[in-house]
Amino acid sequence: MNNDSITKRSEDFAKWYTDVVRAAKLADYTSVKGCIAIEPNGYAIWEKIQSIMDKKFKELGHVNVQMPLLIPENLFNQEKELIEGFAPELVWVTEVGDKKFDERFAIRSTSETVFCDYYKKHITSYKDLPKLYNQWCNVFRYEKETRPFLRSREFLWQEGHTVHATAEEAEKETKQMMDVYEWFNHEILAIPSITGKKTNKEKFAGAEYTLTNEDLMYNGVCLQDGTSHYFGQKFSKAYDVKFTNKDNKDEYAYYTTWGKTTRAIAAIIMVHADDYGLVLPPRIAPKQVVIIPIGNDPKVDELANKYKDELLKNDVTAYIDDSEKSPGFKFAEAEVNGIPIRIEVGKRDLENNKVTFVRRDTREKIEKTLDVNVVEFTKELLETIQKDMYDRALERREQLTFEAHNLEDMERILNTQPGFIHAMWCGDEACETRIKEIKGCKSRCIVENGEKIDDKCVCCGKEAKHHVIWGIQY
Repeated sequence: MNNDSITKRSEDFAKWYTDVVRAAKLADYTSVKGCIAIEPNGYAIWEKIQSIMDKKFKELGHVNVQMPLLIPENLFNQEKELIEGFAPELVWVTEVGDKKFDERFAIRSTSETVFCDYYKKHITSYKDLPKLYNQWCNVFRYEKETRPFLRSREFLWQEGHTVHATAEEAEKETKQMMDVYEWFNHEILAIPSITGKKTNKEKFAGAEYTLTNEDLMYNGVCLQDGTSHYFGQKFSKAYDVKFTNKDNKDEYAYYTTWGKTTRAIAAIIMVHADDYGLVLPPRIAPKQVVIIPIGNDPKVDELANKYKDELLKNDVTAYIDDSEKSPGFKFAEAEVNGIPIRIEVGKRDLENNKVTFVRRDTREKIEKTLDVNVVEFTKELLETIQKDMYDRALERREQLTFEAHNLEDMERILNTQPGFIHAMWCGDEACETRIKEIKGCKSRCIVENGEKIDDKCVCCGKEAKHHVIWGIQY
């Protein structure tokens, strides 16, 4: 598949998305229903996400560990809210060969249970705290409807699980990791996400509260992209995770979890891609520059190699497409794969003392003389592309941000053009349920310290307590 076979985004957004995934060779369907094969181009993006985030986690004192894939049913049963929340999606292993197990094992859907079981055995004193653990792994949830990266039954993620001696320290961790996700989306993915607290109805099963990072896709549909949960002592009490505090008294530890998944790749596509294929922000692009020599000419090849070597020496990931494909095919392939900058140079260009730089985000061609400082110009252009992509995404988000003061406003907006809808809420779960009847609209997050835009609840008209952002979700 190439960019000629990509459905126009304006005609069918869902098909356009799938076409971009396939055309850019990010993932493919498999014989395992609901599961994808992440192809080299897609996995390279995940590796870049992983390397940047992992470095940030370690700067904050976290270390990586690995926990079991299979979780005994008795561990799940110790925290009823968790198993009730995940029960419909859990896949159980019941036998090996021709022998049935004495109890069922759940394939990992989330790892609170096994982390707590581990911490129970390895924490005795406040001197053992905090434990700042993270694992990079796969999980399995039996989703009914699936789409590559966006929602698949097996996906990759990182899940942080930390325990602390005080509530203050644990809540600080919860907020800090939400800030990390927001930083990553804004500065690396060029996605202007919003953060806030989930309502009780939408929080993670078993959590005291959940902080969320919410993105708005080009079509106005919302995407939850990173969450951080404060559990207080709830899980510690369920799993008997105790420590001796400074007063020499037993106390239950304070627990947090946080995670981000390969869904981030879906966000990159649905915020930035276009009708020609993938568009990658330079800071997350595994390959930032492709150099395409045109024709068979030693001087052209010499210049292409010179550019590549200079860029690589200065931390710009550049490569030469020296395949036997036609120049037109190479241009289209670089475009559909979202390479931020394409450098074109041929024999005629050398004769005319010029080299052409092509921006993937705008498809703009920029001609420079051969004596251009290729490193300086390329680095400046990469930064410009990164900033412009963020600014365009922010402008689109603002275009699709609305206010509603009553249910009629909500219905009109959702039936015209969905987006982030700011509206006041009384705090009653019944109103959330009523609003969900309108095209499945859900609360995305409570805006902490948000401006009061009305005195009354958008649904029932009673006194409003919270400024909430609402929207249709993936």
